[in-house]
Amino acid sequence: MIEKGFSKPTDRVMRLKNEILNAKPYVESERAVLVTEAYKETEGLPAILRRAKAAEKIFNNLPVTIRNDELIVGAITKNPRSTEICPEFSFDWVEKEFDTMATRLADPFLIPKETAKELHDAFLYWPGKTTSDLASSYMSQEAKDCIASGVFTVGNYFYGGVGHVCVDYGKVLKIGFRGVITEVVQAMEKMDRMDPDYIKKQQFYNAVIIAYTAAINFAHRYAAKALELAQNEANPTRKAELLQIAQNCSRVPENGATTFYEACQSFWFVQCLLQIESSGHSISPGRFDQYMYPFLCADKSIDKGFAQELVDCIWIKLNDVNKTRDEVSAQAFAGYAVFQNLCVGGQTESGLDATNEISYMCMEATAHVRLPAPSFSIRVWQGTPDDFLHRACEVVRLGLGVPAMYNDEVIVPALQNRGVTLHDARNYGIVGCVEPQCIHKTEGWHDAAFFNVAKVLEITLNNGKAGGKQLGPVTGEFTSFRNMDDLYAAFQKQMAYFVHYLVEADNCVDLAHGERCPLPFVSALVDDCIGRGKSLQEGGAIYNFTGPQAFGVADTGDSVYAIQKNVFEDKKITLAEMKEALDANFGLPVGGSAPSAGGDFTEEQVFAAVRKVLSSNGSMDVSALKGEVYRTLSGQAAPAAGGSSTKYDAIRRLLDASPAFGNDIDDVDMVARECALIYCREVEKYTNPRGGQFQAGIYPVSANVLFGKDVAALPDGRLAKAPLADGVSPRPGQDVKGPTAAANSVAKLDHFIASNGTLYNQKFLPSALAGDAGLQNFASLVRSYFDHKGMHVQFNVIDRQTLLDAQLEPEKHNDLVVRVAGYSAQFVVLAKEVQDDIISRTEQTL
Repeated sequence: MIEKGFSKPTDRVMRLKNEILNAKPYVESERAVLVTEAYKETEGLPAILRRAKAAEKIFNNLPVTIRNDELIVGAITKNPRSTEICPEFSFDWVEKEFDTMATRLADPFLIPKETAKELHDAFLYWPGKTTSDLASSYMSQEAKDCIASGVFTVGNYFYGGVGHVCVDYGKVLKIGFRGVITEVVQAMEKMDRMDPDYIKKQQFYNAVIIAYTAAINFAHRYAAKALELAQNEANPTRKAELLQIAQNCSRVPENGATTFYEACQSFWFVQCLLQIESSGHSISPGRFDQYMYPFLCADKSIDKGFAQELVDCIWIKLNDVNKTRDEVSAQAFAGYAVFQNLCVGGQTESGLDATNEISYMCMEATAHVRLPAPSFSIRVWQGTPDDFLHRACEVVRLGLGVPAMYNDEVIVPALQNRGVTLHDARNYGIVGCVEPQCIHKTEGWHDAAFFNVAKVLEITLNNGKAGGKQLGPVTGEFTSFRNMDDLYAAFQKQMAYFVHYLVEADNCVDLAHGERCPLPFVSALVDDCIGRGKSLQEGGAIYNFTGPQAFGVADTGDSVYAIQKNVFEDKKITLAEMKEALDANFGLPVGGSAPSAGGDFTEEQVFAAVRKVLSSNGSMDVSALKGEVYRTLSGQAAPAAGGSSTKYDAIRRLLDASPAFGNDIDDVDMVARECALIYCREVEKYTNPRGGQFQAGIYPVSANVLFGKDVAALPDGRLAKAPLADGVSPRPGQDVKGPTAAANSVAKLDHFIASNGTLYNQKFLPSALAGDAGLQNFASLVRSYFDHKGMHVQFNVIDRQTLLDAQLEPEKHNDLVVRVAGYSAQFVVLAKEVQDDIISRTEQTL
């Protein structure tokens, strides 16, 4: 038997899980008040010392919260699954949403009136002082115009702190925070007073000592709280647990861990403090199995069931972390996404298989907890044991969208191509959605921007205009193009223009963080900030990158091929006819959807609509009745029976029938490959203020839905404002030749050059993967895709009806978790348009 099944979680884990599921996310004010006080007290000090003093103030004064049943302690907020505000990065969007954040479309948060008042008072200090203020002052009007027109956005780091990092958790487990301070003191003793950077390095070292001394006190405050609770605890079992928690917190993370329990607690304190220092998301635990395994091996007294429960508790704590974003960004990151990517498996630095007992315990924890966090990932290579891959596939069959799977045979050479050594490349982890980086040696600035490739194509087809405004360069009227070379030349020129301003905008934000918000706590855990005497934000890491990501690649590829096939090869329509149809949105209302044969309406909906129409006018004219029913159901006019819309309908049907990316057709797939490469090659021409290279990625989070609203009708038959394809996945419903053909198409893209990460979603019917045969076929599909040099793949295993039922009765599906993009989320908390995008994905079967 390949199937092994999963054990049941403990009652404690289930209680902790239910607390997360039932929690109402709140915005809290304590951190905002404390950081404001710290900045007022440190006027005139250098930025790095102000940040250290801010960390000291927060670590020493943030409320200490130990929740019922917890074995691993440390919280960012008083309420479960809630969030603090970090006004040093941006704040005005929060105040604008005081009255709407609780009811907005995506990721609502409750803000009590007293909290809003405390935040308002704190915000009075910050105008003109934030990183976003400084970044905006650096940015040209052209870059701002591009952002306003939906070509790209740099909102991630513009509004929040820098994240997308994996620190050296293993160092803390071995030597503790006290050891980090000792390392800094030793570096200070070796300083050359003749070094022109002596003063700046000295300030950095002093800042680290201040921050880490306060971090030690943060843990001691939890030790004191646990002792206080123990003194008043009547239940002897819980009393003993609290006493053990107090003992753990008095030892770690100040010192190195001596037991597996201490290692788990020490890990969580690091993760918690990183979140508190900065509002950056995607603080990723990285290769958890590699740095935790030695402590499990050395702990001869621990019961394996208790060890599993501790890992389960860490999984729960990862779900307690939450972020709020501005309303637009919340739609792009829909589902309360925090992107704490935890990776297991793969190779060691020496090129040997890295799978160990913790690797399997992480899979068991995922099956036990069944919540969106962590963003659980596995690494696969030619030496990956079949048992490990089969077990991962068994976890995927649970329908949680995890683990995502990554191909060492592509990622290791892709990183080497960017200057990472072989030794370091083998030691990569995944941060955020799908972004590979050498752990604790990289400041990757992944997810630095969303770039809308399909929008650039639309602008190309309109001679540089967007919404009638001349946004890009004049590259010729679409109707005047004589051949595909003319189209590619215009597309290339527009791409170069917009990538230039993308880079400018990213670098403006990068500079602002380096000047105003260098982060001493995180910097000390990334090599070689201590050795170089500078923060992560100022170039202290060994490897420095900036990684903007594209989406709309499949839409662009299919559109360009539709032009090639229908205009220049088959000559079925002219460029003028196509342009007219696009400008008219194929005769349909902008923002509406195309009518389908028979519609997507239920029988009950149709009967209700007919009753409504008949009761209002009693008409029995068939054509009129049909139009009124359609209008009642869809909220838009029914397609006309004749006239110009018939012409547009014919053109759209022709374009819809064009061969599409996702069916293993070389002619089509090579066009999509070239469109992606035009973006990737342009991006990698640039460098950032930290001395590192820009590297492209192709993944959407859920921005393919949000930014699809900024794109007009396309030559692939897509209507204006409709969602775009996600990541490197084919357009929904277009990959009709099965999962292997779809995977083969995706593998033909050049994943090596997209070293910031690519994202491929597949969706399977549960029945397709049932039994041992299903597991074997599933694992073979993954192996085949990776043999063809695909970089990443992730799966939703769920049927369409279950998702539709969850839309209608969300209260009955509160624990339904699905894969959105590079993360999983509770389905019922997603905006309906994101839910619809997931429902529309092709259901594959083997």
